[in-house]
Amino acid sequence: MTGPLFTGVGVALVTLFVERGVRAVVLAGTTGEAHALSSEDRVELCEATRDALGGRVPVIVGTGHPDETAATRMTTAARDAGADAVLVLSRPGTEDQRPYYEAVARAAAGLPVLGYHFPAVSPPGIAVDRLAGLPIDGLKDSSGDAERLAAELAAFDRPLYVGSSAYLALAGPLGVTGAILGLANTEPELCADAFGGDVDAQRRLLPLHVEMNAEFPAALKRRVAAATGTSAALR
Repeated sequence: MTGPLFTGVGVALVTLFVERGVRAVVLAGTTGEAHALSSEDRVELCEATRDALGGRVPVIVGTGHPDETAATRMTTAARDAGADAVLVLSRPGTEDQRPYYEAVARAAAGLPVLGYHFPAVSPPGIAVDRLAGLPIDGLKDSSGDAERLAAELAAFDRPLYVGSSAYLALAGPLGVTGAILGLANTEPELCADAFGGDVDAQRRLLPLHVEMNAEFPAALKRRVAAATGTSAALR
């Protein structure tokens, strides 16, 4: 990958809001409840989303899994389904993530691989001092840790995406490549403004961020249902 897959705000998809300023769509990540989806489900999602988008923005598919074989199988399936990249949650209970990401990179066969650090979901995550040695093309960090963000910017020279809407007005001006956000399902413009350095937009996002995190992802589904008329029970 010669440059970032996208810059700006991408949506961790519940439903499509491409016309409202998001620059990428992420399927089967944490917001998309990937733990409940098979390889076949992810292929169907990828193909349907690519058809709906018509190539306007990249489609990124989550393929991380505690079992390395399952992760490589899902990565191959996503590649064959036409994904533009894969987002790969780190393997839980593992300090040395390199063998896992090496296997995924082989399965990706040139498709960009984004590592995914989210220790609240898959501890311990990816240590900052090991990032540079991983065969990944970029990283999504959903820790929400500003100290870690500063360390990543100093240690990692590939595209970096934040996954927390709590500090977008810090991340964007610091030079982070972009953001992949659940709240971009309902507040894409506000997220983009905050990422652009608008502190007022960031303040307006904070109560929504707290609300969403208090009961995730159910609270986000309720917000989507209220905004669009879809069922809050649907993925």
